[in-house]
Amino acid sequence: MAETDLVELVDEDGNGTGTATVGEAHTAPGHLHRAFSVVLTRPDGRILLQRRADAKLRFPGLWTNSCCGHPLPGADLRERAALRVREELGVELVDAREVGAFRYRAPDASSGQVECEHDHVIVGRCSGELRPDPAEVSQTEWVTPQRAHELVAEGQVTPWFADVLRLVATATP
Repeated sequence: MAETDLVELVDEDGNGTGTATVGEAHTAPGHLHRAFSVVLTRPDGRILLQRRADAKLRFPGLWTNSCCGHPLPGADLRERAALRVREELGVELVDAREVGAFRYRAPDASSGQVECEHDHVIVGRCSGELRPDPAEVSQTEWVTPQRAHELVAEGQVTPWFADVLRLVATATP
């Protein structure tokens, strides 16, 4: 998404209150807006993590869930998530379901920008061969949930990733 694209501003309950550009929404002190985090899974229980490209404006070089993004105002959340998975990872999102949402606020010391998001967590599988966009993703790895938690403990992940893992764990039978 370009810094000039629109995102949906929301209140503490996730209700739409207006719009702002991506850049405006992330300018300190940050404006609460809708986002999504996708976690791709495999039948063996592994999940796909990505290391954010060093060129990313916010939280570059850190490990995180499979794909992140913002739905356009009024857009269908799962459709937008499927589009971002296709753009970032080169695969199709299948069997997607939302497993919950949470709010977080995280300043990024390197950019001076602030993530302030009402984040919807979507879990699904993928179809096709991974072809990550190097402008978005520097590395991918299928990991066990245990390894994902180790990365959290080591401080190698984005600020939202621990909450994403929590929601995925409560939704997984």
